[in-house]
Amino acid sequence: MTLRTYIISRILLTIPMIFILLTMVFIIVRVLPGDPVLLHFEKAENPEAMEEMRRELGLDKPLWIQYLDYISGLFRGDLGKSMAPGFEPVAQQIFSAFPATLELAIFSMIIAVLIGIFFGVEAAKAYNKPTDHAIRIFGIVTYAIPVFFLGMIFQLTLGVGLHLLPVGLRKSPAMDAPVGLNIGGAQFSTGLYTIDSLLEGNIYKFVESLRYLFLPSLTLGLVLSGVFIRLTRSNMLETLRLDFVTAARARGLKERVVTYGYALRNAFLPVLTMMGLQFATLLGGAILTETTFSWPGLGRYIVDRINFRDYTAIQGAVVVFGIFVSIVSLVVDLLYAYLDPRIRL
Repeated sequence: MTLRTYIISRILLTIPMIFILLTMVFIIVRVLPGDPVLLHFEKAENPEAMEEMRRELGLDKPLWIQYLDYISGLFRGDLGKSMAPGFEPVAQQIFSAFPATLELAIFSMIIAVLIGIFFGVEAAKAYNKPTDHAIRIFGIVTYAIPVFFLGMIFQLTLGVGLHLLPVGLRKSPAMDAPVGLNIGGAQFSTGLYTIDSLLEGNIYKFVESLRYLFLPSLTLGLVLSGVFIRLTRSNMLETLRLDFVTAARARGLKERVVTYGYALRNAFLPVLTMMGLQFATLLGGAILTETTFSWPGLGRYIVDRINFRDYTAIQGAVVVFGIFVSIVSLVVDLLYAYLDPRIRL
């Protein structure tokens, strides 16, 4: 199978998967117990207003019509209206919260991969030695510890105790959000504070954004690093015994070049696959992390909307999460197939 055929077949497989996901989300949200409109009004003392709200949200229509409206709306980028006062479009609310979650996820993944690969390689090099045992215990502990508990430990020690880092929020209330790059009066902004502050050319905002980002991303990254430590260690143990590594050492190359330049390159493919699989876990962990650190992202948005039984907002946020994870998995699979032609056989 050529790479082009593989890409087309993989994309075609992703489409029904996303469609099933959208359908499952719609069904699960609808079978949840309780009347969201009744919860919104708390007491059924104003049936006219309740009926008006049902009409406004389309909840008075038959389920199959609601489903068709829901699917057709998704194709137009319409995720419905929030049940919060004002009936704001859900897509608009998600669009505001998603960059914060994306920024947190990217930095957490970077921390997890760097820690996981470094300690995994060092554990493989020191196989069955005290360093190997210590790193393995570290990996198990970091993966087993609840993310919110680790976050609170960091808050108490690095934030409250030593006053080194902020314990919550995404930026200081006294600091304006970075506005990005201004080109001929047109504003170009990514929503990621670290990127936007660099585009704005404001180093102070960049440093402040990193300070607020550090604790939540370190918390999430550390928890995920345990998986990468174990995976990197096991793959490196196999790779370091192969003939080409022995040949590289025989040529007199430095051990660092042999380890990171030759062996790690071959042991990295399973790690790459795991990065895609762990992204879903990362987004799930982001919900707890954002709640712990009052991070104004999509995870915290979902928790807030669940408290108000905001069906359309929950449905929209879960759909965005699911589509995003599906796209990341697709990209990782295509990258894997490009790097390792055996996948396409």
